[in-house]
Amino acid sequence: MILDKETAKKTAELLLQINAIKLQPQEPFTWASGWKSPIYCDNRITLSYPTIRNYIHQEMAKQVERIYGKPDAIVGVATGAIGIGMLVADYLNIPFAYVRPEPKKHGRKNQIEGHLEPNSNVVVIEDLISTGKSSLMAVEALKNSEMNVKGMLAIFTYGFEIADQNFETAGVQLHTLSDYSNLLLQARETSYITKQQQETLENWRKDPANWS
Repeated sequence: MILDKETAKKTAELLLQINAIKLQPQEPFTWASGWKSPIYCDNRITLSYPTIRNYIHQEMAKQVERIYGKPDAIVGVATGAIGIGMLVADYLNIPFAYVRPEPKKHGRKNQIEGHLEPNSNVVVIEDLISTGKSSLMAVEALKNSEMNVKGMLAIFTYGFEIADQNFETAGVQLHTLSDYSNLLLQARETSYITKQQQETLENWRKDPANWS
């Protein structure tokens, strides 16, 4: 869910500006899943641009407080959301931890890195939502550790129906700074893409697994 349309538009503009999001409908990317995709998103690039990372983490921190109130801690999903999550926690002056995809095989065998008090109210920070599977695995790990997960805030989502279903089934509230629809509107408005390319990009999201 998008909380603020102006923030969604500005975030999309910034992600396109630094090529954190690339749109190539004529030369599709291949995702790890094997899907052919006209879009590739790597929001970790934002960390290399101080003005942009400041805008993003400050907007995320403000939205965390508006939506959930001030939590006891911020938790990032490894690895993409560690950097931005830490900045959000720093802005709010609260503890930070992050969740690995699975427990380490050695040492203390932690899956959650950092100190969280039992029964803490936490908000999870993500950089990108595709199907939501890995994000929700992090939420499950937190719940198994007796954390009270208030919800999740991400920088960007592709807006896949399967992701909406997964979050609804898990009972987890998701908000994002921007999404695919706002991205395409911004890209078209700034002539980053043509009308025909916009139609191609819209068709991809309807059935990404079978698009070519």
